[in-house]
Amino acid sequence: MSVDQSRFVVSAEWLQQQLGAPDLKVVDAAFYLPAQKRDAEAEYAAGHIPGAVRFDHDKIADHSTDLPHMVPSPEYFAEQVGRLGISATDRIVVYDGPGIFSAPRAWWLFRIMGASKVVVLDGGLDGWKAEGRPLETTTPDPQPATFTPVFDDKRVVGFEDMRDIVSSSAMQIADARSAGRFAAEEPEPRAGMRSGHMPGARSLPSGSFSTGGKLKTLSKLKQTIEAAGIDLSKPVVTSCGSGITAAIITLALESLDHSDNRLYDGSWTEWGSRQDTPIATGKA
Repeated sequence: MSVDQSRFVVSAEWLQQQLGAPDLKVVDAAFYLPAQKRDAEAEYAAGHIPGAVRFDHDKIADHSTDLPHMVPSPEYFAEQVGRLGISATDRIVVYDGPGIFSAPRAWWLFRIMGASKVVVLDGGLDGWKAEGRPLETTTPDPQPATFTPVFDDKRVVGFEDMRDIVSSSAMQIADARSAGRFAAEEPEPRAGMRSGHMPGARSLPSGSFSTGGKLKTLSKLKQTIEAAGIDLSKPVVTSCGSGITAAIITLALESLDHSDNRLYDGSWTEWGSRQDTPIATGKA
């Protein structure tokens, strides 16, 4: 691996060579928005990386709230991934379709729940297929495992904390939504939701961190983040539409050894749907 590449991504070539290792767990964490017109479950059934288990972001979530795919309790997370045959000490490779879209969210979840050897497949399943690598259609039947969670709740920001962060400017805010949504020049995809961004936030569209489904080099990640006005020597909270692509910024930050970051789980789905939250419009 090049010294200018993130330690949190692996190549398709590397993964194919590792398939079958007893401590290696491959996780299909694909998730798509309606506008993408892709069906993650159908694509998994049609062909996935050999041995890959299916991680459903809407299932392995907190079901006590109406907000989508919120961070579940450590106990529920451990129960669900344990059924997938995954323990916290395993080497875990997560992937999605495009490469750097929803896989970073699963990467982040596993890490905040106590797994330390978690990486993302560069290029995703689309890249894997394009290179003619092996697929299987049978659904794995893994031996249940014990996942012992060690939950780092400080990495997750709730609504009241986010309100305080915005009002005090205590942390920099990096928003992964499109520039148009950030500036209120494009409508939100969810009905009834206000447009704009949290006051003080900076626009860092999720697509700016990858090229061809592969995470950019460290030097380019640093350039992208700093060009948006984020100071890497100061704390950052990441946000997006519903907490999925915010983790792409988190992945980029952690790749640059920036550990003082948190993710606003409710993101714009929560902030923009309320009537008591301040909203700014226009470019940052």
